[in-house]
Amino acid sequence: MPFKPVEVPKCLCCGKSVYAAEEVIAAGGKFHKSCFKCDMCNKFLDSTNVANHEGKIYCRLCHGRKYGPKGYGFGSGAGTLGMDTGERFGNKECEMSNKPSTAVSGGTSGTGPKCPRCGATVYDAERAIGITVPWHKSCFKCKDCNKSLDATTVATHDGEAFCKGCYGKHYGPSGYGFGQGAGTLSSAT
Repeated sequence: MPFKPVEVPKCLCCGKSVYAAEEVIAAGGKFHKSCFKCDMCNKFLDSTNVANHEGKIYCRLCHGRKYGPKGYGFGSGAGTLGMDTGERFGNKECEMSNKPSTAVSGGTSGTGPKCPRCGATVYDAERAIGITVPWHKSCFKCKDCNKSLDATTVATHDGEAFCKGCYGKHYGPSGYGFGQGAGTLSSAT
């Protein structure tokens, strides 16, 4: 009976032989411990944070940056809004694959309410909460000082939104004694 040598598996990253003492098994193959790192950020991986895509391995964060959904409302955790695509790690595929065409990107052709500030369609996911007139969250800022507003801090005039301070400056009472604080009204006799 002829001697048949044992075939040593190859590392999916570098292609060299992987022996049992130095192997990590993941993504349907074996890796050297020193090769088992993210293809984008080079962070060493373990079984809890590895993601596989088309034969390459990534940490879950970089995998999400490169292949996950992109755009407003997508981030790396609950309650975050992110646009991080991992470009600083060399990800050249940063452009959204489902980016709307330029004819639709302004949002004016969609059906539904229009934002008073930009004129684009306001969809439920991007609508400012607590006000009756639909505004984009990103547009719902004071016209003068650009401060973000909410239902408790907004004052409107002729369809424009202002913070209460700027509204008072432009449309509040004026004259001697107004706008200087409590107890400063005085009457000249």
